[in-house]
Amino acid sequence: MIDLSTSYLGLTLKNPLVVSASPLNEKLDNLKLMEEKGAAAIVLHSLFEEQLTLESIELDTRLTQGTESYAEAITYLPDLNHYNLGPENYLEYIQKAKKTLNIPLIASLNGTSEGTWVKYAKQIEDAGADALELNIYYLPTHFDNTGEMVEKNYIDLIKSVRSNTKFPLSVKVGPYFSSMGNMAKKIEAAGANGLVLFNRFYQPDFDIENLEVVPNLNLSRSESLRLRLRWVAILYNNIKADLAITGGIHSHVDVLKAMMAGAKVAMMASVLFEKGIPYLESMLNDLVTWMEEHEYQSIQQMQGSMSQKSVKEPERFERANYVRVLSSYLL
Repeated sequence: MIDLSTSYLGLTLKNPLVVSASPLNEKLDNLKLMEEKGAAAIVLHSLFEEQLTLESIELDTRLTQGTESYAEAITYLPDLNHYNLGPENYLEYIQKAKKTLNIPLIASLNGTSEGTWVKYAKQIEDAGADALELNIYYLPTHFDNTGEMVEKNYIDLIKSVRSNTKFPLSVKVGPYFSSMGNMAKKIEAAGANGLVLFNRFYQPDFDIENLEVVPNLNLSRSESLRLRLRWVAILYNNIKADLAITGGIHSHVDVLKAMMAGAKVAMMASVLFEKGIPYLESMLNDLVTWMEEHEYQSIQQMQGSMSQKSVKEPERFERANYVRVLSSYLL
């Protein structure tokens, strides 16, 4: 009997498949189907800092200025006529979901700075969420901001959320730090129990006919996984915080790679938009089949087996492999 169980943020999960935050998670029926088809945990759609700090009229103006600004938001924040600005509905939704589901529910709080809005982390905990994913989406466009200032902003925010809560906290970040390893240690020291790699920042495009900057969000592909694999493999056993991979999980092979790099869970959303929620069951079946064929007894057996500390040539994760890769294309 194959043991698919893993642990993440102190939670025991029946397998490593976790549904990441997306608009799919806004409906209870979808959550039920995700559990039915094999999801081991679900990260809810985010409660945004802007929803908690801006007056409704001001937010209405902000919402009409752009769409799809967050990697997880296919439609960004809906029009005010169809969206409840306050956190009450979000907290109520957590309570309803917890009564409906038998798998862990991870809430998501999306923000960029310290402020009174972080008090809602405590309310999310009180509502019954099993853990919180702090999704820090911050693009430093002010030229006076130094790298040190940016990092301090992250750490202060994490400490503020941590000081208000006791339940497990994971931090979802992007890859744009000058020293990812050092930043990971700082995030852990600030109180994070887990690190989710990586947030996908939206990249605007140009409409050259209308001379407009247009928001654009492409769903991830398996190729997106490589950056995540690299850093999870490097961080594995160098920090105590649990590691999660999000972005690029589209098949059982991607899940296997994530586990072998050292991740505790593989998070996915894009593939569920493309193939539907029932695809979770297919991924799970393919995962078991592969493990049986390759004589793996458990997920834990393979976790970290291809991390930098475990492979025969650890330099392949570093610059030493750069020339080798380029030279392979020489005629």
